[in-house]
Amino acid sequence: MSRRKGHSGGSWKVAYADFVTAMMAFFLLMWIMNMVPPETRQVLSTFFQPVADEKGMGGPQVLDAASNTMVPLARGIPNPDPAAEESQRFVIASRLRRIVMENPKLMDASGLSSDETGVLLRVNNNIMFRPGSAQLTPEAKHVMDGVLDVLKQYNMNLLIRGHAAEQEPVGGTLETPWELSGARSAAAASYILSTNEILPTRVRAISYGSTRPLRPDTSTENRLSNGRVEFYFHRPDALNFGSGL
Repeated sequence: MSRRKGHSGGSWKVAYADFVTAMMAFFLLMWIMNMVPPETRQVLSTFFQPVADEKGMGGPQVLDAASNTMVPLARGIPNPDPAAEESQRFVIASRLRRIVMENPKLMDASGLSSDETGVLLRVNNNIMFRPGSAQLTPEAKHVMDGVLDVLKQYNMNLLIRGHAAEQEPVGGTLETPWELSGARSAAAASYILSTNEILPTRVRAISYGSTRPLRPDTSTENRLSNGRVEFYFHRPDALNFGSGL
């Protein structure tokens, strides 16, 4: 009888230890989830949802902002519609083209292109900024307002890339092409975000200095086109730095 009581007394300690371990694991999980940004939590939650079947019935669905309809998820990731994406890129490119054509200075100092991921608007630095500085010109603000309108109406993120020409003059605290192109891309991003109409997570700004010229540094025209700021509108799920990112 005494041996039976001793055995019973030991088992509850094991059960209690398992309970304490489970509680510690639970609170640790809650702490980790609290440290993860909301956008990351949303992506993780959709990944573990059931897979939608070929007919789009039964699996998880999300709201498509463009069509205002629910679309199925496959392994937690929205099924892309190539035709719809191409149509959206065409509309965005058309809007940006109108912005450029409204100003004769921009027509001669800008470029527009697109790929399978997004749309690129390129504007020369001599149009966007004061010489040797990151101060925006009136023409730049016209461009930035158009960029902001696109971001407000379409589910695209924006990457702003600053480029400096090889012999572009620098001034003040901007002593190198890296600092100059970085300050300019940051100034463009700050202008957009200062309106508080766009989530900061949708905009990135990076500097390339003079490492990515478009043309050989053999003429004034080439140097002007090499010194530029680029606005790349891309899909939110294009998180890597391939395809022009």
